[in-house]
Amino acid sequence: MAVRFSPLDQSDPAEIAGYQLRARLGSGGMGNVYLSFTRGGRPVALKVVRKEFADDPEFRRRFRMEVAAAQRVQGIYTAPVVDADPDAPVPWLATAYIAGPSLSHAVVEHGPLPEPSVYRLLAGVAEGLGAVHAAGLVHRDLKPANVLLAADGPRVIDFGIARAADATSLTGTGAVLGTPAFMTPEQVAGRPVSPATDVFALAHLVVYAATGHAVFGDGHYATLVYRIAQEEPDLSGCPDGLREFAGRCLAKDPAQRPDLGEIVLFAKDGLTGQADDAAGQRVLAAGPGGRHPRGLRHPSGATARTPIAPGHRGGRIERRHRARHGRGRRPANRRAAGCPARAAAPPGTAAAQGHRAGRPCRAPGGGRRRRLPWLQRQGRRQLAAAAGRGRH
Repeated sequence: MAVRFSPLDQSDPAEIAGYQLRARLGSGGMGNVYLSFTRGGRPVALKVVRKEFADDPEFRRRFRMEVAAAQRVQGIYTAPVVDADPDAPVPWLATAYIAGPSLSHAVVEHGPLPEPSVYRLLAGVAEGLGAVHAAGLVHRDLKPANVLLAADGPRVIDFGIARAADATSLTGTGAVLGTPAFMTPEQVAGRPVSPATDVFALAHLVVYAATGHAVFGDGHYATLVYRIAQEEPDLSGCPDGLREFAGRCLAKDPAQRPDLGEIVLFAKDGLTGQADDAAGQRVLAAGPGGRHPRGLRHPSGATARTPIAPGHRGGRIERRHRARHGRGRRPANRRAAGCPARAAAPPGTAAAQGHRAGRPCRAPGGGRRRRLPWLQRQGRRQLAAAAGRGRH
């Protein structure tokens, strides 16, 4: 899916602090986001704060602190802050540009993600949030629009910036920032936020990716606030392997939610289970005598060169054994038991004494036992001599 670029209009600035603005990437409650380039030609996403926030001294103070903390975030699943000026007439910050659509655009245009992709999304965003929390930040506004789907995994953007907006006088006059449907119980109740707040939002985000709908539905702000605070989330359509764990993450009490480490382990286990299920499906699709993809090994030991049959243990030795001895049980000592001289010689004869149990038959020269003509002739002579003595 191509990333949409909107052309600049007369209301957009042409330049911010030496950055030439080329197109508009999007807009939100805090301001507009533009595409620009560094002097070295690297693309950046430059976010310009709205004038209403720029005129608030408390916002500037918080924004300065949050930008300093965001610049310390180092994670492969985040968009790093590369430049900023919180003291400019119009505050701004620039992050590395991520070539990819947002999760919200992907779901709206193409529907829910496949289950393996949902687990990869969960693991990547959880690791990205871990980097944000390690810098002393809480995202506060994790939602589908703030997760970009790059070719090498998801990216978390706009981390920590919502805290600066929470401190402004605008939030006290009824203004709502972000998407109300993706707020958490502690946010709608006005309680302090913590890393567990991002865990709740992460679970909501993943269920949205898997089902295509928000767990508390849509509607008026007051209706959504009541549902988030009082009602249980709607997990209909969520994959069975994900539903119970998502319910734990969506607990009303932050203390009952798992931490990010447990979430990452759960996501990796889910990816492993998906890979095993896919391998099993490919084996079953190949059929009892089919050829299997290169590198795929059935639990019974069969590979691309060995067909699968009930009770088959696989391998070259098994095929050789069946060719010599049929499909019965393999003897404990196949070499000695398969020797014709020992099988035919009466007890007490030289042929029988020369083949002790548990040891392979050997030729006079000390080499491995082979079915040579001299051994067969010797066995016949001994049998003939024994038969002659019996007649006398």
